[in-house]
Amino acid sequence: MGTEQAETQTSVPDGLENAVAVFDEHRRRIFGIAYRMLGTVADAEDIVQETWIRWQNADRDGIHDPAAFLATIATRLAINATQSARARRETYIGPWLPEPVNTDADPALGAERGEALQFAILLMLEKLTPTERAAYILREALDYPYERIAEIISTSVASARQLVSRGRKHLASARRAEVAAAEQRRLLEAFLVAAQKGDVGDLERLFATDVVSYTDGNGAALAARIPVIGRSRVAKFVAAFSSHFWTGKSIGWIEVNGQPAATLALDGVVTTIVTVTAGADGIHQLLWVMSPGKLAHAQVGA
Repeated sequence: MGTEQAETQTSVPDGLENAVAVFDEHRRRIFGIAYRMLGTVADAEDIVQETWIRWQNADRDGIHDPAAFLATIATRLAINATQSARARRETYIGPWLPEPVNTDADPALGAERGEALQFAILLMLEKLTPTERAAYILREALDYPYERIAEIISTSVASARQLVSRGRKHLASARRAEVAAAEQRRLLEAFLVAAQKGDVGDLERLFATDVVSYTDGNGAALAARIPVIGRSRVAKFVAAFSSHFWTGKSIGWIEVNGQPAATLALDGVVTTIVTVTAGADGIHQLLWVMSPGKLAHAQVGA
């Protein structure tokens, strides 16, 4: 009797330890799915936590493919969460951008490939339905077969293919804007020089005709509350704040979402992250993140 009691007492923690080990093995992938779906670290971490609860309470002995089970739970939770996330953004002050994440610190971000992580792609993903978005992410970021995608999102294989195809068509313009990271950094460096000088001519030469400047500040001081569109307008907008915006700020470099970005710090505290999307004709998007709640996970060394 004593031996049986001892075995019973140790079997529970052993089972839980195994559950923790398996979940930890797949945690970054779960986070990667959720982040790509929802665009913020807090929302993604909520999905990770809820997926853990489902995993902890599941009949794990009957689950032969934990990776598939966890991806399914995380994806379905994220699809459901997109509705409330979009509702919250209706009260957001100014443009909303995905929260930058430090991919220097976490290069994989839960996936074998960096697909659907860059800002241009994440912004375009916002235009898709939640199911289209999930299908695209599972295929392009995780390279899942269509059969598994169909199981995860509860549809047919043919429908899964159509969803991914529609996603690709929507994102075609963002793909055409892509340039190599080295060129992206060169353009961003040149932009920072011209911006600090307030040189409208130099700025215009860096911009594509239809360049757009987005500032995510959610009411933060100095954050523009509407997008600025067009080469001349964006150049004049940037030049207009050159005399005061850069004062006392130090510039650092970081990789966020797989692309080069500059950090602007005041007294050692990062107050702004700026990055660009660009094509052969120059900078297409200026992306400024100034909302304090979105800077913590992109600090150098974070």
